[in-house]
Amino acid sequence: MITLKDIQVAKQRIQNVVYETPLLQSEQLSNLCGNQLFFKAEHLQKTGSFKIRGASNMVIHAIENGAQHVTTASSGNHGQAVSYVANKYSVPSTIVVPENASQCKINAILGYNGQVEKCGTTSGERLPRAQQIADEQNGIYIPPYDDPLIMAGQGTVGLEILQQLHDIDAIIVPIGGGGLISGILTAVKETNPAIRIIGVEPELANDTYLSLQNKKITAIPATNTIADGLRTNQPGDLTFPVLAKYLDDLVLVSEDEIRMAFSLVLERTKQLIEPSSATTVAAVLYNKLNMKGKNIVTLISGGNVDIETVQGLIVDTAKAKTMNM
Repeated sequence: MITLKDIQVAKQRIQNVVYETPLLQSEQLSNLCGNQLFFKAEHLQKTGSFKIRGASNMVIHAIENGAQHVTTASSGNHGQAVSYVANKYSVPSTIVVPENASQCKINAILGYNGQVEKCGTTSGERLPRAQQIADEQNGIYIPPYDDPLIMAGQGTVGLEILQQLHDIDAIIVPIGGGGLISGILTAVKETNPAIRIIGVEPELANDTYLSLQNKKITAIPATNTIADGLRTNQPGDLTFPVLAKYLDDLVLVSEDEIRMAFSLVLERTKQLIEPSSATTVAAVLYNKLNMKGKNIVTLISGGNVDIETVQGLIVDTAKAKTMNM
């Protein structure tokens, strides 16, 4: 497993590539959920998501060791990050995306001079194809989450949160493959184990929830949750043991709850976030955590949303007054 030292090394390696993102607050949403609510604004990160942290750590390390081509498999955000860093260092990249990948994310990859190949709808289909391309082109495969360098890079989010807010009761993190939360768990639990770390998955993409219940990695079929960044079908071999060791709780949110949280954040804070990010806000607003009067940091993992899909995500927020929040 990765260590706090690995994350500190990653922080030094990527410091000239990534932003230190702010902690935002909303008085209205804090009042609505009965907690002091903070948003770790990774949607304001370079390339629009936290993924640049892990991608920078591994791509820079690979280039330092002679890599001349990189590939990855991604629903979008990780692919953008890899293509951005590779382009910055003048190294070609190939990104394998699902057939239903967000067009805005594909456009961003192309904008960073990455080559795009579509393959299937699950991570189980696109990951082997990306590895195959790396083998064929004598390149380096950059995993989206299940790698120590990726996990350590994502863990730098946790270090920043600890520096930005000293009185934290809980940090709420979305779970896809587990790279982000495993890094944050390591950074936080090895620094201040009293802080609760709670994961969130959509009900339609509950592979980590089932894996923890079954005490072994459990795969699920392809899903069409609106939280497209969380559509992995199973947790990683390296990330899952970290979650099993450190995670305090994992909660599930419905598609309607995600839409309401997305709409409330857009309306009350004027921040456009991804539905994947809205899962953490939904968990707090719908009191999945059974917490009141606490300082809670929700991880806003990204903000890359197709403009044409935004209208379909918005719901009537007046209903929030009558819902069980």
